[in-house]
Amino acid sequence: MNTAIVRVAAGVMALALTGCTAEATTGSVAGAGELVIGVKADQPGLGLREGGEFRGFEVDVGTYIARHIGASRVTFKAVTSADRDRRLNRHEVDLVLASYSITPARTRQVTFAGPYYLAHQDLMVRRTESRIRGARDMAGRRMCQASGSVSTERVTVGLGVQARLVPAASYGECVEKLRRGEIDVVSTGDLVLAGFAARHSELKIVNAPFTDEPYGVALRKGDIEGCEAVNRALTLMYQDGTAGRLLRKWFGRSGLRPVESVPEFQGCS
Repeated sequence: MNTAIVRVAAGVMALALTGCTAEATTGSVAGAGELVIGVKADQPGLGLREGGEFRGFEVDVGTYIARHIGASRVTFKAVTSADRDRRLNRHEVDLVLASYSITPARTRQVTFAGPYYLAHQDLMVRRTESRIRGARDMAGRRMCQASGSVSTERVTVGLGVQARLVPAASYGECVEKLRRGEIDVVSTGDLVLAGFAARHSELKIVNAPFTDEPYGVALRKGDIEGCEAVNRALTLMYQDGTAGRLLRKWFGRSGLRPVESVPEFQGCS
């Protein structure tokens, strides 16, 4: 495993880096001197690995949390939507920040702190597309279905919109399919879309949000002490202005206007 060299935003103290032997803690993350944090490796703006280095909003938030709950060492490891809960519960990582929406089903598998951001599901299309203006316009259109994500279910089940689903391993793959014209639309949380839209000028966000997606920090099931410590860190992150600075840093060029107020926490359980 390559160690991630963490670039943090102004005002966030850099942590010492672990070596290749870094392992997840066996107890609570609260007060642990060393933490392994799972993030995405293919989502620009949120978590992207380039040249062995992880960068993005969730990387910076993870760094901030680690410092404020007592860690002096941090390592980042790549997770996917399909394996993030499994890697957490197998003690391969201690925390997961990976556009992980808090849902009742998921709270049976992990304990969530936060959310650290209340995203809204939206749509991304090619800039030349003019017929897709809202969720209902996806009926009969080719929509990407990223492995492990619940976003397509919110469209096909929650809204009853019968889109034509095209499977992909990740949202990074979804975006490449969209750029090549193999699909018509990608629909998921607006921060995920904003990161890609800022990177690819031929794509645009429709700005027609239709659900809330509370992005939580996942911990192993039952780590209430750790959850409460993370919540305290997140509260401070918004109060001291760090959250706003990071949101502007990573998504300011996307056209999205992120919310900079503290999200309503959903409680540790």
